[in-house]
Amino acid sequence: MNPSSPDRPSPSPAIGVFVIPVTPFQQNCTVVWCQKTRKAAIIDPGDSAAEILAEVRRRGLEPEKIWVTHGHIDHAGAVADMKDISALPVEGPHPEDQFWIEGLSQQGAAYGMLQARPFTPDRWLGDDDRVTLGETEWEVYHTPGHTPGHVIFFHRPSRFAQVGDVLFKGSVGRTDFPRGDLRTLMRSVVTRLWPLGDDVTFVPGHGPQSTLGEERRTNPFVSDAVLRAQGIDFGSEQA
Repeated sequence: MNPSSPDRPSPSPAIGVFVIPVTPFQQNCTVVWCQKTRKAAIIDPGDSAAEILAEVRRRGLEPEKIWVTHGHIDHAGAVADMKDISALPVEGPHPEDQFWIEGLSQQGAAYGMLQARPFTPDRWLGDDDRVTLGETEWEVYHTPGHTPGHVIFFHRPSRFAQVGDVLFKGSVGRTDFPRGDLRTLMRSVVTRLWPLGDDVTFVPGHGPQSTLGEERRTNPFVSDAVLRAQGIDFGSEQA
């Protein structure tokens, strides 16, 4: 963990954001908070639970919730530890990722992250759900493809989203894991992310932030030009 990782610029006066890369995969554990109440949600604590909590408190924030985008170890490996330490409620992911969560110990053995343990979310999340943080409200969208139960978190007033491993700057999430599917992932991006607006800034699960508009113009997997060249029109298909 690198607690000196620089803050992302605050998307609006309503919320703040900073990122702590964790695990050998440099996963973007993302802390978001309500500026008015200083209550914070920790999104995808993949490792280093105690250190993340200490950094949150060092910044004068009050941890309120743990949010999980999906059940892969680099995103969910320290959720059980963090819940044990803090008693914070866990929200997410979608129930379709339960098999990934139940297999966290096996994932941990495979990747040398032996602290990883299964957990049961206090609240499973589904499409068009809402979660609250302090005095802010966030929209939840079910975005399968990388995993079947992946979700993203979107704060509409700030034009900000945390999108896990659905979309990256210049790339998209892997789909070669069990129950991953590239076409499903592409549909999630086109039908769930693009409608949020080109001006939306997002933090992905790995790597630098970007905007939806930039990826819609230039992403080599899901840009409008790439989809046209492949003859793909998700608007003409039934979801």
